[in-house]
Order: sequence, then structure tokens, then C-alpha cells
Amino acid sequence: MLYNLLAPLAEDLRVFNLFRYLTFRSGGAILFAFFLTLVIGPGMIRWLKKLQRDGQPIRSDGPESHLLTKKGTPTMGGLMFLLSASITTLLWADLTNVYVWVVLFVTIGYGSIGFADDFLKLTKRNTKGLNGRFKLIGQALIGLIATVIVVAHQPAAIGTSVALPFFKDVLINLGFGFIIFGALVMMGASNAVNLTDGLDGLATVPVMITAACFALIAYLVGNQIFAEYLQLHFVPGSGELAVFCGALCGAGLGFLWFNAPPAMVFMGDTGSLSMGGALGAISVITKHELVLAIIGGLFVLETVSVIVQVLSFKTTGKRVFRMAPLHHHYEKKGLAEPTIVIRFWIIAAVLALIGLATLKLR
Repeated sequence: MLYNLLAPLAEDLRVFNLFRYLTFRSGGAILFAFFLTLVIGPGMIRWLKKLQRDGQPIRSDGPESHLLTKKGTPTMGGLMFLLSASITTLLWADLTNVYVWVVLFVTIGYGSIGFADDFLKLTKRNTKGLNGRFKLIGQALIGLIATVIVVAHQPAAIGTSVALPFFKDVLINLGFGFIIFGALVMMGASNAVNLTDGLDGLATVPVMITAACFALIAYLVGNQIFAEYLQLHFVPGSGELAVFCGALCGAGLGFLWFNAPPAMVFMGDTGSLSMGGALGAISVITKHELVLAIIGGLFVLETVSVIVQVLSFKTTGKRVFRMAPLHHHYEKKGLAEPTIVIRFWIIAAVLALIGLATLKLR
């Protein structure tokens, strides 16, 4: 909104020329989202505590310590994450850019599914929430609609193709199948972040790290000069997503203020599903879907641990891990929660650096 209102005035007042720069607006989005989250956070936590007298239902089959340390903590804190990132994007981004609206559509759509899931968990006082089938159907529909819009607005040469990391000219054209692929990327990213969100602050920082990486990727891919220099596939208009990624980072910093151990509020599915879906949508738009699997490798690792655990138990009757997802395995082994969280943050940072290396190693 600020860009649309103030950038045209730059010829009369040179100070407004700043709003033409993506870097300035992305930085502004980080700071604005951070302070907005700090402002709305305390009031929202009080409201959530009043709404949820007993807090989030705790799994009876989970780590025993959670029944003591996390009981009574309210959930749905992802609302402040979601509101802050969305409001900031509307304020700092170019609202004529279709990709901004696509990402907001996915973010709010997946956040609504997560909100319904959290609400049912609270009202029914169990950990099941929304029926898994309905959740997946909703995610699939949103992902399919978003991918169709993205393909319709991208150059025909790349619209339905998947780019391979480390290879400068390789594009695999999936045709109509790309629409399904794009939806699966958004669904996969959304549910992977959701599985990772099990300890105080565990998912928040990796989401911020991934968003920061994709802010850079979106900026480079959306700039023809940089894209050609780095031999990336140029996606006109995608640079504007750097503003959304900045908003995501700022909102994440603000949320971490309240979510740091011991957490005053949990993100819940409201936050994890929406943030994961947003990252998936950005990767589809920037043609870096496979790079997301590297940068967000921690989310992949957590998801794979669940898949391995389920397959192993169903086929052999034995469990590979003491408990899945992976972070609970280390809790069962006796590691302190802050130790697990910080070590997983380190893993996320290392994987992000490896993912960014794909921009140059071609």
C-alpha cells in the first residue's frame, strides 16, 4: 500500500523514492512486523488464556515432562504470526503484484484450516482436531488454485517446469502435472512445519531462516540482471515476495519473544500450517521447489522420521525411534528441551547455507 501510494510521489518529493527499492521495503517489513507482533502479542495471549482456561490439550502418549511443563499454555498463538505478517505485507508490498496475493491466499487459507483444527482440539478437549481427510482436501484445493494462478502468470517457457539445483539449463516440463506437483509442495511444506512444531521455539527459527533465504532467492530471481549472472531462471515480478519474506522474519522474531522457552503461548496449527504453506508457495513461484527441500531440510528430516516410524511399526512391529517426530526421540533419550531446540536450529542454519550454495554452484 505504501509503495502504491508514495512511490508515484517520488518525482515531487525525493524521499519517497525509497519506496521504489525492494531492499528498503523488505527491511521496513521486518521491523514493522516485529514491533507489530510485540504490540499485539500481550493482548492476544491474555485473550487466548481467557478463551482456553486449560490451555492446549497435551498428548497422553507424548513425553511425560510435557504433562507438567506445558499444561495450561494456550495455543493458537500463530494468529499473531499470521496477522502481523499479513498486515505488514499489505502495507509494504506492491499490491498490484499477483504473486503477493497468491502467497497471502495460501497463507490465510492454510491458516484458516489450522485455526479450525486448533479450535476443535480445544472444544473437544483432545489432540485429534479436524478430520485428517478434510484437512488434506482443504490444503489440496488451496494449493491447486494457487498453482493454477501462478502458472497462468509466468512465462510459458518455465510455467509448468521444475528447475534442478546445480544445473543451470535443466528444466523438467511436467505439463498439467505441474499443477498437482505445486499443490503437493505447498501441502508437504505445510505439514512438515506442523510436525516440527513440537517444542518451544523449535519451528519458529527454522521458518525465519528459510524465509530469509527465500527473500534473497526471490530478489535475485526477480531481477533479470542478477538472474542472468547467476544463471537462474528469471521470474518477472517474483522479487516482490522478498517483502513478504521480510514480514515473515519480523513476525517470527516477535513471536519468538513470547514463544521462547518456557513458552507463554504455542504456535498451534494456525501458525505452522500457514507458515509452511507460505514457504511452499514462494518456492513454487520462484522455481526453487527442490531447493526448499534443502534449505528446509530440518522439516524434511522430521517428516521422514515419522514416515519411517510408521512404516517400520506396520511392517515389522518395531519402532526405529523411541518416539516420532525426531525431536521427541531425543527427549525420550533424556536430552534437555533447550539443547534439542538449539541443536536443531544449528542444523537448520547449516542446511540453509548448503541450499544457498546451489545459487552459485552450477
